Parts: sequence; structure tokens; C-alpha cells
Amino acid sequence: MRRLPPPVAAAAHAALEKKAEAVLALDLRPVADFTDFFLLLTGQNQRQLVAIADAVMDALRAQGRRPVHVEGYPRHEWILLDYGDFVVHAMTPRSRSFYDLERLWGGSQRLELHG
Repeated sequence: MRRLPPPVAAAAHAALEKKAEAVLALDLRPVADFTDFFLLLTGQNQRQLVAIADAVMDALRAQGRRPVHVEGYPRHEWILLDYGDFVVHAMTPRSRSFYDLERLWGGSQRLELHG
């Protein structure tokens, strides 16, 4: 399995520290030109999604990175953190199942993490 770029790995680690589940990186480089990776993860409720998003932003801020765009924060079932070269999608199980980004981007390489 290929290694994740350090910022994506740091975001995944921060999410896992907050008990994110089903953490999956999609390598979009072969199929998209607007970003390199999606980091998909599940939180059980809005409160956990906010904790995960805060942890990701704090970890990346420590590396000098700030999101270009944020959506859904803090009161939705899907929080999107766009860092340009990768996008974090923190979703409740219901939203993740409904939008099914894994299927939508089925041509990408999956890099499963744990959680």
C-alpha cells in the first residue's frame, strides 16, 4: 500500500484519536484534477464530528496548514474541510451511507486506515 502524504496522514491520525470510524483515504489523482485525496471518516453524532474536525484543524494548524474552505461546521451531519490538495469529509453514518462517496469515486485507489 502506498504511503499517505504527511498532511493527510496527520489528519487521519487526529481523527482516529477522536474515535473516528471507517477512516478511508481515496487517492483521486488518477481520476480527478481538483484535489489529490479525499479522507472519509465517520463520527456517530454532530458533537463527535465537531470534535474530529477541531482535532484535524488543530493538528494541521501545527504544521502551518489551514483549510481553504470549511462547510457544515458546526451543526450538520457532514463537515467538509478543504485543504486544496486533499479534502476531509467527516460524516455521520446516515450521511455517509446516503452520499456513498466510496461508490461515487469507485475508480480511485482506496487506502484503508483503521477505526
